[in-house]
Amino acid sequence: MTNACHFNFFKAIGSARGASVRHSLRSFGTTVYLSKCSSRQIHMEGSKKCDSRGALIVLEGLDRCGKTSQCSRLLSSLEKSGHAVESWRFPDRNTGVGQMISSYLANDSHLDDRAIHLLFSANRWEKRSLMESKLRSGTTLIVDRYSFSGVAFSSAKGLDMEWCKAPEIGLLAPDLVVYLEISPEQAAERGGYGGERYEKLEFQKRVAESYKTLRDATWKIIDATLPIEDVEKQLREIVMESVLTCGEGKPLSELWPK
Repeated sequence: MTNACHFNFFKAIGSARGASVRHSLRSFGTTVYLSKCSSRQIHMEGSKKCDSRGALIVLEGLDRCGKTSQCSRLLSSLEKSGHAVESWRFPDRNTGVGQMISSYLANDSHLDDRAIHLLFSANRWEKRSLMESKLRSGTTLIVDRYSFSGVAFSSAKGLDMEWCKAPEIGLLAPDLVVYLEISPEQAAERGGYGGERYEKLEFQKRVAESYKTLRDATWKIIDATLPIEDVEKQLREIVMESVLTCGEGKPLSELWPK
């Protein structure tokens, strides 16, 4: 992480212990201001018009809802359409922090709930600088899980939701969040269920409730029980609109929504 990332990450952690979360309005060499639409927009100083850029697309949902399959299909579709696009996934298990998380998820290690939450957040901060660079260069990023997963899963363990949000402040806000909706019971019937620590029916029910609290009017909801081709078609239509908007110069924004 850059020095700026370290500053925002540990400042956010410290703020979680207080009555409110305070953050710098000057970060990453940009001027930041609070917008009316709940996230902080980033404008380069002296710039009157934002350049064309890639879109940050995030897919969220319960385990086994089909996110990974749809990310792969969406990647292929956008590539065929001539778009610069990459598929990312959190946690990124290729980093040092990611390897610690992978061991935890495989039930090979035990960590305090707060400690593992901060590791998940640190894993996202590891990629923050590269993420912004990719987007500004015109590459659209399709991301399988993001900060919302971290907050939903940790709050499902009983941690305070606002505390869970604090370390995420300053990460880039998605241009589009698509939630693939499926009941915990239906997800549990899908192949491969139960292989990792969090794939337990009762826990997934609590995660579903946390997602309901996190969701706002900007999220797009797709019925994940539909045939995979129908889900893909709906997703592609929603995503293309966002890609076009970002290509027209939509400013980048930061978490966290108020």
